[in-house]
Amino acid sequence: MTTPEPEAVASATANTHPADHRDHGRDPAGDRAPRGYMLLYAFAMFGVCLALLTPALVGLALKAREIAGSDGQAAALGLVAGVGAFFALVANPVVGRLSDRTTSRWGQRRPWIIGGVLVGLVALVIVGTATSIAVLLIGWSLAQVGFNATLSAMSATIPDQVPEARRGTVSGVASIASPIAILLGIAAYNVLPFGVIVFAAPGVVAVVLAAVFALTLRDRRITRAEAPAVRVRDLFTSLVFNPRKHPDFGWVWANRFLMFFAYMGTGTYLTYFVIDRFNQTEEQVTGVLLISNLCGTGGMILASLLGGFLSDRFHRRRPFVTIAGLVMVVGLVAVSLADSFAVLYAGQLIMGAGFGAYLAVDLALATLVLPSPDDHAKDLGVLNIAQALPQSIAPAIAPAIIAIGMSTSLGGYAVWYLFGAALAVIGAFLIYKVKAVR
Repeated sequence: MTTPEPEAVASATANTHPADHRDHGRDPAGDRAPRGYMLLYAFAMFGVCLALLTPALVGLALKAREIAGSDGQAAALGLVAGVGAFFALVANPVVGRLSDRTTSRWGQRRPWIIGGVLVGLVALVIVGTATSIAVLLIGWSLAQVGFNATLSAMSATIPDQVPEARRGTVSGVASIASPIAILLGIAAYNVLPFGVIVFAAPGVVAVVLAAVFALTLRDRRITRAEAPAVRVRDLFTSLVFNPRKHPDFGWVWANRFLMFFAYMGTGTYLTYFVIDRFNQTEEQVTGVLLISNLCGTGGMILASLLGGFLSDRFHRRRPFVTIAGLVMVVGLVAVSLADSFAVLYAGQLIMGAGFGAYLAVDLALATLVLPSPDDHAKDLGVLNIAQALPQSIAPAIAPAIIAIGMSTSLGGYAVWYLFGAALAVIGAFLIYKVKAVR
């Protein structure tokens, strides 16, 4: 480039910060991540997503139905998912700040990556053995804390380790871990007996893959002199940022909130949507969900890899976010109006493609507008609140929107998906409020 772009300026500023004279484990040439980093990061992300997202999208709904019955399932799921998501949004930035200040001889990120998945595994055993909504809520909340602690520390390794010009590719490759994990997780529900094993087995996979990543990571190490002491007040301020002082970061936060609400918030109710729209039994619904997620996964994988590559190739982030959002809208509308499995599967494929393209550039874009070069994990944790918050708000407002939809010819769950489509439209164009990134 003959003239530096805004993101290049931001990257150069970060790289000349005093704290960044430490060895971050980057390649000496400065144009790629350390050898093996991208592949091992993707595998670790797969493990955590397998353990966390499969229960969130399928297991919790079936467990709530088992405990509370068909009459109380929606309220029970809303309570457990909502409270769990609250713990997730708190854990992400708080652990992020602690990670940024960790002076362990094992590094900044490694202790939190391994510790988080171990806590998450224990929590999933609790979820699988729960016989009451109270125990289910405790177990799921603990799982959210553990796995989100791992995700917070893992996400911070991208700005630690990966040059800006390569972050779209890394983000794109890592983003395919989520749909593959969901697909294999749902497949497990079709072959394993429903109980503790179907919750615990993904947790074991997460522990193994995250540990391999952490133990091979050339982690940053800082001294006590370089790390300000963490006060109790700092833990509370970990949850907030000043959008007037950092407007670009604020707009990226808002965009992520809307896009994750449109995809994850609506997806939480896919199980009930299929049962209601197509008169499926509990035994039948897992097969439909497997095919549905297979379609979504195929679209997401292709779009993630292509979107990340093209984003790096053309040095553009915002147009890809907008296109991705509009593709999601098409998929959400198709699902809401589906009168056959073929339309449902097509809608899921389109939704997956849109969300995959979004994920491919979202993290790469976010790393360019982080407020502080010394607080990568904390700032990414604040950003991840926007990812977790929809999972808390969605169950709280879904019953009211679904109830309103029941009075229409479309049906309650169809209106819920159309609500998600409206949010995706807003998110698709809101990204142009970000000025420092093209």
